[in-house]
Amino acid sequence: MLFQSEALVDLAAVRANTALMAGMTRAEVMAVVKADAYGHGLVPSARAALEGGATWIGVATLDEARAIRAAGITAPTLAWLHTTGHDFAGAVTADVDLSVSSLAQLDEVADAARGTGRAARLHLKADTGLSRGGALPEEWPRLLDAAAKAQADGHAEVIGVWSHLARADEPDAESNAVQLAAFLEALEAADAAGVHAPVRHLANTPGLLAAPETHFDLVRPGLGLFGLSPFAGRAPAGDPAAGLRPAMTLRARVALVKRVPAGTNVSYGHTYTTDKETTLALVPLGYGDGVPRAASGTGPVDVNGRRFTVAGRICMDQFVVDVGDHPVAEGDVATLFGPDGPSADEWAEVTATINYEIVARVGPRVPRRYIGGSR
Repeated sequence: MLFQSEALVDLAAVRANTALMAGMTRAEVMAVVKADAYGHGLVPSARAALEGGATWIGVATLDEARAIRAAGITAPTLAWLHTTGHDFAGAVTADVDLSVSSLAQLDEVADAARGTGRAARLHLKADTGLSRGGALPEEWPRLLDAAAKAQADGHAEVIGVWSHLARADEPDAESNAVQLAAFLEALEAADAAGVHAPVRHLANTPGLLAAPETHFDLVRPGLGLFGLSPFAGRAPAGDPAAGLRPAMTLRARVALVKRVPAGTNVSYGHTYTTDKETTLALVPLGYGDGVPRAASGTGPVDVNGRRFTVAGRICMDQFVVDVGDHPVAEGDVATLFGPDGPSADEWAEVTATINYEIVARVGPRVPRRYIGGSR
């Protein structure tokens, strides 16, 4: 059956990107596949990354971790974003590693583990300057002491100590060195408290690509798995992201073509008016599918090998492209971004956002189709 719209995901690209980044480090690779693998599909992407050389899986939520386990993926899996009241006992039973950033989180996870008769696998997170998750420096010693006690009591096993970089996508930012120093201090404090975690991890995709001093025992690429650069024009010399291959193509078939005279107003608000006789092509994708409405009048679209721009406002389900006299017929393919069309970076630029958001926001109404499947 012909597609109306689709996000075509090349799993061979995910494997290749993972292998490329794994070859840049001696650390193990945690494939971060949160948010439905940045829109690419949680389970297929996780499997492809593992085939490409990743040995760990990273997710944000326990629901994502449960989906990984339900798919039969047994690789070590870390979940790091959870509120109180979650099924931590189920996570412990499923061998899901849990990040804790506070005494309250630690107590709740340890209590849940006590009921299972198993030790919770913990990663203690230090706030080294992102001011998001993680224990502040003044809280860190108390968290370490509590973790050491939970470990001695048999309710926890401290697997990791970790943190997250705030500006690794800006390799020259001074805060990168400040955060690294703070992380080293957190590790020293952990050793002094008798918490000897075998896995230390700090680097995300830009850290992996441009800051080898942040690699430690484990690196956590996310965006790079899917072939996109985190640097947004700030890449260091020799751009280490240059070899990555974009994995997603977002496209749709033209639903309607009409020839209209000069002076024809187009879409809501009539923000676009044709200046001559021309052809309008209707593309069945809109902000309900994750196409940014902010790209109205600016979003690049490739139709039959030629570049055009969204004409007028992007609607919930559709938008219009003025293709001039270029031959276009109903059923022809319009590509919003992908290896053979405009890039996610171009869409990010015209909407004042980042490529992460462009791919992650592609909605569930858009079917995912996978090529380059499991080897």
